[in-house]
Amino acid sequence: MPEIHPNFRSLDVAIIGGGIGGLCASIAMRRQGHRVTIYERADFAGEVGASISCAANGTQWLHEWDVDIEKGDGVILLQLINRDWESGDPVSVVDLHDYKERWGNYYYMFHRQYMHRMLMDCATEGKGEGTPVVLKVNHKCTSIDTSSGTITFEDGVTAHHDLVIGCDGIGSAVRKVIGINVEKRPSDSSCLHANVTTEEAVKLGLPDYSKDNAIEYWGGHNSVNKIVLSPCNGGSLLSYYCFFPRTKGDYANQNWDANAPVEDLLAPYPDLDKQVFNHLAIGKEIRPWRLWVHEPYSHWQKGVVGIMGDAAHPMMPDQSQGACMAIEDAAAIGLCFSREHFDGDVNKALRVYEEVRKPRASKVQAAAARARENIHERIGFSDNTDNSRYSVKDEKEKLTIEYMNSYDMHKHVAEVYQQHREQGTGMNGAV
Repeated sequence: MPEIHPNFRSLDVAIIGGGIGGLCASIAMRRQGHRVTIYERADFAGEVGASISCAANGTQWLHEWDVDIEKGDGVILLQLINRDWESGDPVSVVDLHDYKERWGNYYYMFHRQYMHRMLMDCATEGKGEGTPVVLKVNHKCTSIDTSSGTITFEDGVTAHHDLVIGCDGIGSAVRKVIGINVEKRPSDSSCLHANVTTEEAVKLGLPDYSKDNAIEYWGGHNSVNKIVLSPCNGGSLLSYYCFFPRTKGDYANQNWDANAPVEDLLAPYPDLDKQVFNHLAIGKEIRPWRLWVHEPYSHWQKGVVGIMGDAAHPMMPDQSQGACMAIEDAAAIGLCFSREHFDGDVNKALRVYEEVRKPRASKVQAAAARARENIHERIGFSDNTDNSRYSVKDEKEKLTIEYMNSYDMHKHVAEVYQQHREQGTGMNGAV
């Protein structure tokens, strides 16, 4: 066990936002001996949608935090399959049966709601190390004093905390509090999500894609058009993300819970492989995913306030790393405020966190934008060089499985703290 820093102190921590990222941050801080309250703006804390990817660089931390992963009823990824747009025949297959042997952890595909419940139980239940996290709903943050940590909510109620972490998503209120001016543009793509039950598809004589244990792609070769399928809930639910030109349907200003008709889902794809087309025809809960391209932000912290996840680095979904980046952020926050490293200076720890996380998250953010139209930028497929027609602009910037899963955050945090101890000065990147 590492030695406890002589100046370590337990903090009273506020997490703004009760989604997957906020829960992970609360667990990471609970495990380090801090007292945590989650403030959720809605009348419940939950998730909508369907599948969510959790590669080894995310699963690693679920294990380290003693999360009961079985509660998530996930599907273990064994393959990446890229299929021909019109015929559905496999164009390339990446075999991942040795994934756990190589990287130490499985790649899971969870239903968002199941993953959220799994994390909520871990955060708030009595068992496990640390004080159980407190959840308060109907608390919409309107302002924060970044020096004192005093939060004001919409109803006029205030709360004081030693540390405030904004996990409040792409429209983050906390991000505005710390003075970030967002530069974004609508993507050239639109996306509709749909759920298909394996049982209904099989009854209609359609392929049982759940047997593949794969993330499957139709298209994605120098084209906006792409269908992404991933199974979850033990394979009983098939989650489809369907991309097409924004000119064929602009959902940039619609909410996630706004249902779209099945005709909108099918209309962009007259030449799509009929097997998967017929899957989409029985799709349920068809909802838009608003796609915005964000440039990296200038900073992630100010005073005793920091941001993480989509509040800090919104990214396109084409690397399936959005959740893992939020999990890594949470892990970094936990390590920066750990018994081993935290010396009682909240802002210094936040600056270490930013220095550790911002370069890696920004690289993934940029790679996700590139992969929107080129599947050979995608982790896994990025290692395939069998089709030179689809060039990658900068080989050095590609994300590989090795880059994502060989990263040692424990070592990185320790090195950054050590560098600044040796410098004996203020931290770089202060705001």
